[in-house]
Amino acid sequence: MQASKEYDSPAIEYRLAAEWEPHAATWLAWPHRKATWLGDFAPIPKVFEKVARLLAAYEPVRMIASGSVLEEARSSIGSVSNIELVDIPTNDAWLRDTGPVFLLPPDRQEPLAVAWKWNAWGGKYPPWDADAKVACAIARRLQMNVVEPDVVLEGGAIETDGEGTLLVNYRCIEDPSRNPGLSRTYLERVMREHLAIEKVLWVGGELVGDDTDGHIDQLARFVSPGRVVVARQPDSLDSNHAALEANCALFSTLVDARGRQLEIIPIDIPSRFVFEGVQLPASFMNFYIANGIVVVPIFRDKADDAALRQFEQCFPGRRIIPFDCYELIRGRGALHCITRDEPARQA
Repeated sequence: MQASKEYDSPAIEYRLAAEWEPHAATWLAWPHRKATWLGDFAPIPKVFEKVARLLAAYEPVRMIASGSVLEEARSSIGSVSNIELVDIPTNDAWLRDTGPVFLLPPDRQEPLAVAWKWNAWGGKYPPWDADAKVACAIARRLQMNVVEPDVVLEGGAIETDGEGTLLVNYRCIEDPSRNPGLSRTYLERVMREHLAIEKVLWVGGELVGDDTDGHIDQLARFVSPGRVVVARQPDSLDSNHAALEANCALFSTLVDARGRQLEIIPIDIPSRFVFEGVQLPASFMNFYIANGIVVVPIFRDKADDAALRQFEQCFPGRRIIPFDCYELIRGRGALHCITRDEPARQA
């Protein structure tokens, strides 16, 4: 099915929900592709098990896998209350990027799933044939209508306030390895139309070691309408220092879809975080918001405690749960990268 205008009817105005809005579920994919992880793969499935068990205490969790991978997941979490195993094949476990983006209607109409094209971050990790089908497979499982824009766009590349503003990084969208020959003007129009967005805010920047070419969920996230936490690196010897300083300055000039100048909350990330000589993109921005909680990645670093205190101030009324991502970051991602929130249908 090609990209459709069916949801653009004035009678049905879909909306891209903010992550802090109520969830119907969190989707995850059981890890099995050893080649994309640095170091020993053996601890990684245990990390996913811990994430699934944690989230299942607050909302339903749906874990996808197939064949022997599904059986491995079943042996670990098959008996856990509030976790459903779903038979969908995968190449990899970064479901934030491969899963569908869900849009909510303003009434009791069915939500809509948007399945963007997928090519493994610009062709970096073949094969990706199974992951290219994941978004549609999840939508079919949920019996949702689905549209498939002819543009590569990963879920970690977009961030919304739920009020019509979208944050994106041009580096991972306006990219010849993903969308050759497509202009920023065209890409913005496609995102606005298919995500029901009023205003797109383009930024730049990239963390050393980030193989996504600068996903926004490593750099800056909304914590409420008009308020954004932004990664900062105060260590002038760290390779990320200059780029993140420039990003903080840029964010302070941005105005959202409602005409608000963004309030910027800088959060210092770990400095020169290295595994076996490779600097990795350890960032507190890769947190995940679930029903009643915010799960914040920590890295056994001296910056952890200060970041947690800042998140407590950003999310009053929610429980802040630190989660050790020392192993998870060896895949060059963290909590937000492996989760896909399914918003609750409106009453």
